[in-house]
Amino acid sequence: AWAFAMAGVATETLFEAIATAAVNRIGDFKPQEMANMVWAYATTCIAAEGLFEAIAGVAVNKICSFNPQNLANTAWAFATAGVAA
Repeated sequence: AWAFAMAGVATETLFEAIATAAVNRIGDFKPQEMANMVWAYATTCIAAEGLFEAIAGVAVNKICSFNPQNLANTAWAFATAGVAA
């Protein structure tokens, strides 16, 4: 999703498919991957509430492994998307 957002290629259909696939594997994501994922959705203004909820649930348990940039990007994305975690 990050690469598509950076390239300006963001369709709801594509991002819905990515979100569905990501939710099923979110436990395997590293902190940067989680931060990049929510950043992409917030940047493109594409809603993915289930994805944000899944990331919030996993991030709580991995928060100690987030570096400052991961924390800042994740917090920014949740705030920008208007998602309470």
